[in-house]
Amino acid sequence: METEETLESKINRSEYKILIVDDVVSNVLLLKILLTNEKFQVCTANNGNTAIEQARKERPDLILLDVMMPDMSGFDVAVVLKKDPETKDIPIIFLTALNTPQDLVHGFKVGASDFLTKPFNKEELVMRVMQQISLVAAKRIIEQQNNELRTTLSNRDKMYSVIAHDLRSPMASIRMVLNLVVASTTPEQVGPELFELLDKANKESEEVHDLLDNLLKWTKSQTGRLNVVVQDLDLNDIIPGVVDVYEMIAATKRIKLELKMPSSPIMVVADNDMVKTVLRNFLSNAIKFSPEDSSIEIAANSEGDFAKVSVCDHGVGIAADRIGSIFHKGETTYGTGGEEGSGLGLQLCQDFARKNGGDCYVESVEGEGSTFSFTIPLKK
Repeated sequence: METEETLESKINRSEYKILIVDDVVSNVLLLKILLTNEKFQVCTANNGNTAIEQARKERPDLILLDVMMPDMSGFDVAVVLKKDPETKDIPIIFLTALNTPQDLVHGFKVGASDFLTKPFNKEELVMRVMQQISLVAAKRIIEQQNNELRTTLSNRDKMYSVIAHDLRSPMASIRMVLNLVVASTTPEQVGPELFELLDKANKESEEVHDLLDNLLKWTKSQTGRLNVVVQDLDLNDIIPGVVDVYEMIAATKRIKLELKMPSSPIMVVADNDMVKTVLRNFLSNAIKFSPEDSSIEIAANSEGDFAKVSVCDHGVGIAADRIGSIFHKGETTYGTGGEEGSGLGLQLCQDFARKNGGDCYVESVEGEGSTFSFTIPLKK
């Protein structure tokens, strides 16, 4: 009640227009005087056809509509207005001397928001009008807030996209240089402390590059600028190449990657880059959350109409209360070596899998490990 009173007190009545429809001129004049005195804008009509024309032309915020009119009844006018996309959302208060249950039920069926029984007094009129105007005002506020939110989200996604795009290229160069330095340097050459710093910088450059890549793809997906380009693919041609890239990263924690693929082709219909992105994120997370000297199994097989790709680790696992929201929570998590994750990767994985007609899944036991998998449609 407090909220309604606050909203009513903030309503500027002069911003709201009311259409009065009655074939009796004296009734129209009386209502016009009463509502004009209450600071509302007022327009009028004296028959059903004129009421429909005025509703389309004036776009009132509320219609006071007499039921008993000679050419068209108020009920018939309401039916026409509610079928028109331009007028269907305008609330209607029926003015009527009819107050039988059948009349009320019929009125609500054709779109009544309220009834005002003749003869009415000023206080009741104003109260019922303000109830409907308050609902209109609340709807306006919600629409305005939704528009502002959409604009904010759009601007945020554009900003993220620009940041990711502008930073990704220089970050790729830094990453490549650090990869080369670490690969061609030994602790004996530069000293253990400097080598440890170089190794840490190399790992962090990998993380930042992956984050920027995910961020760029995610913003493009959110803003509709990322197209799904499906083609016939053999997972035997894709998965081993992605695993090879992560062999060196896994080796830094002495983690063994075990690839289990069938000898026969697994033909799917999907976007090549999106499939690789999902698998890269799953592998990166598995390495991040696995202890040293452990193993990670990567497997692919056919299940019904889908191919299923799984990445199974023996790491820290996931708490049971987090499994249900793991693909959309977006929280920061930390790996066994202190590696920081943004949570964005898993959201991207689910988005990409679903865009290709599949989905993402997780099974996990805290302290024992996790299996992340995704499905994509098989070629028919």
